[in-house]
Amino acid sequence: MAVDDERTPAGAGASASPSPSAASPGTAAPVAPHHRRRLWTVILASQVVLAMVTALVVVLAYRSLDGNIAEGEAINHLVQAPAEDEEADLQPMNVLVMGSDSREGEGNSIDGESGGGGSDTTILLHVSADRQEAYGVSLPRDALVTRPDCRTEDGMVPGGELQMFNTAFALGGPQCTVQMVESLTGVYIDHYMVLDFNGFKDMVEAVKGVEVCIPEDVVDPEHDIYFDAGVQTLTGQQALNYVRERTVLSATGDIGRMKRQQAFIASMVNKVVSAGTLSRPTRVFDFLDAATSSIVVDEDLDSIGRLVDLSMQFRDTGLTDISFITVPIAAYEPDPNRLVWTDQADQLWKLIRADRPLGGGLAEGSLTAADDVGTPTGTPSGSPGGPSGSPDAPGTRVPESDPGQSEAQRTARLAAGLCA
Repeated sequence: MAVDDERTPAGAGASASPSPSAASPGTAAPVAPHHRRRLWTVILASQVVLAMVTALVVVLAYRSLDGNIAEGEAINHLVQAPAEDEEADLQPMNVLVMGSDSREGEGNSIDGESGGGGSDTTILLHVSADRQEAYGVSLPRDALVTRPDCRTEDGMVPGGELQMFNTAFALGGPQCTVQMVESLTGVYIDHYMVLDFNGFKDMVEAVKGVEVCIPEDVVDPEHDIYFDAGVQTLTGQQALNYVRERTVLSATGDIGRMKRQQAFIASMVNKVVSAGTLSRPTRVFDFLDAATSSIVVDEDLDSIGRLVDLSMQFRDTGLTDISFITVPIAAYEPDPNRLVWTDQADQLWKLIRADRPLGGGLAEGSLTAADDVGTPTGTPSGSPGGPSGSPDAPGTRVPESDPGQSEAQRTARLAAGLCA
């Protein structure tokens, strides 16, 4: 009787009874053991290769991003670090974020002006110890303050009375700005970040634009800035023009411009954490590449690993828990073109030092990162624009006013160049 195994030649043993395992007519023959082994070997090899390629891409991306970041400088503190709460997992954190108005470097010569090398925008970001709340305080560049003597790697920079806030950056960079803010507020600054114009534009481009609402047409031929009224998505140079424009949109000049910058940052934060960005690895990489290529940080943040660790601390912070305000200010009586901090600012610094949330008076009129377009009733990006479900054309939709707004809030928003 013929042996029924895989080595039996075709036709051999034809007289033998069929094996119980033999395929019946119309039924696919089972895969032979060596074929199954070969299939699993191919699958396993494919998974190993895929894992190796993924790991290689991650390593190369990590090295690329890490190589973008320049070596940071240690902060010469003027304020002693607060005592740590040993029972808490994390401590409160304060980060000073500065936007440089220097025109040096590729892509920074944006308007034919020389720039002062000062801090065009400065925001003190306070993050609570439980990471459930964060608020950014805009510090106007034209405010007159007492600037302390500053220690830098190049020596001492003399201070002075009634100095414009942004002269600290012009004279001594972020080091002197951090020391000045610590001296003025008593707040310990854990970290600093500096971003230039070109980096800002690249970050906006990486997320495919940021949505804003402009309350009126802008025609500013002197600075070559033009916008239509309405909700629209701005990219690159348009975005930079929007946050810097201060002749048409801002009846209050730099004060209104700061409010508009807060609205833009809030909208960009919203866009960065949206599914439309996080679900696209190339967008995430492009955003990180733009950010790391253009920032200057202190020595405790000068690697991609440290920046990732920092960003992961915000994973449980909701968009409505990230707000933006302006330090309480008033006009300087001898010169209405200059500002001074009011006594209410002292209350704000006390709240930050004690890691307390903003009070009602200080929080009034604040913006949050959940406010996509800087308007109380704005529709998020990508939402249907009408009955057809198709998005609005740029500049064609102006949200209705929020009936819950006070007249004072509405007036302040319009003066800042925001829809109300």
